[in-house]
Amino acid sequence: MRTSSALRPVDRFTRYLPLVGVAALLVACSRPEPAPEPVRSVKLMTVGVSPLEAQVEYAGEVRARIESRLGFRVAGKIIKRQAELGQRVKAGDVLAQLDPKDYQLATEAARAQVAAAATQRDLAAADFKRYAALKDQNFISGAELERRDTTLKAAQATLDQARAQLASQGNQAEYTRLVADASGVITGIDAEPGQVVSAGTPVVRIAQDGARDVVFVVPEDKVGLMAVGQEVMVRGWSGGDSIAGKVREVAASADASTRTFQVKVAIDRAESPALGATVYVTPKALSHAGTPAIKLPTSALRQEGQATAVWVYDPASSTVKSQVIQIATADGNEAVVASGLAPGMQVVSTGVHVLSPGQKVTVYQQKYAPAPASTAQQATNSVAPASSAGASAAAAAASASAK
Repeated sequence: MRTSSALRPVDRFTRYLPLVGVAALLVACSRPEPAPEPVRSVKLMTVGVSPLEAQVEYAGEVRARIESRLGFRVAGKIIKRQAELGQRVKAGDVLAQLDPKDYQLATEAARAQVAAAATQRDLAAADFKRYAALKDQNFISGAELERRDTTLKAAQATLDQARAQLASQGNQAEYTRLVADASGVITGIDAEPGQVVSAGTPVVRIAQDGARDVVFVVPEDKVGLMAVGQEVMVRGWSGGDSIAGKVREVAASADASTRTFQVKVAIDRAESPALGATVYVTPKALSHAGTPAIKLPTSALRQEGQATAVWVYDPASSTVKSQVIQIATADGNEAVVASGLAPGMQVVSTGVHVLSPGQKVTVYQQKYAPAPASTAQQATNSVAPASSAGASAAAAAASASAK
């Protein structure tokens, strides 16, 4: 039996098979090199100073300077109400009426007491006259005449008291009619016929003719800037010319529920809007219109922790870096920057959330100018007839195939 020193091909493949497997395993475990990060294109804006445009406005309401809540001076049941909401009344017009029967009966009783007191006074006067004649004849003493004089004076006092009571009852009966004490407009109804009210309960509200006020409220952080005599501009909700007014009154305490302070502005009645109309009030003391400031669109802002930041472009290295800024307020849809930027800086205006510090970027350049509105309209008009013609042809082909 001979042994050959040469290896067969199958034995060679079997010999190197483990090495091939190890190489394949190493290739599979190795990570591919990451692709280079693409250079992003960004839109830039140059920081500049421009005047503020937004103004502080508050919603207000036109009211009468004097608005009274009228009620009966006596208690009773309302049997009639002549006043209606929005009705114009004059001084002396009857607004409502109570049932006067009880007060009429009390007046009759007081009148009877006056008659009785007058009779007693007349009797005492006649008695005193008779005793005075007897005293002249020395038939009675002076003390007896003095007693008759005292009786006469007491009867006279009782008569005066009864007359005063009659006058008071007459007034009570007259108070069953609620009368307007000034000309104006009925702005509210607080009681209806058939309702029993006590003395002083409000029945109607009347806005008296005369001066008009615009009433609005301001928050606590703005009330310190409001003072009596300041100029205010008022414009109607539905438009029209603005009206000049002056602050007449600033509330000394805040409203219990809203925690706001009421401000009243005096305006010219001849130019004032309708009573109860909604208006917009612009206090000049709170207006910053025209003040130069740095403004940025909200798309340029991003949140960096608890601070607000923007991306500032460095033209030397074509990279961006983060810059923390302070926002003072808003001017329309733009943010007003208090600090952190200077005029002339270039800031990324869009796509700020996909950038990182030191990232290389390119400046976006608009290739095509937007088409004018007239050109776009002509293109739309030319496409519309072509679409209509295509639709008609398609309908005709479908009808032919159906036949």
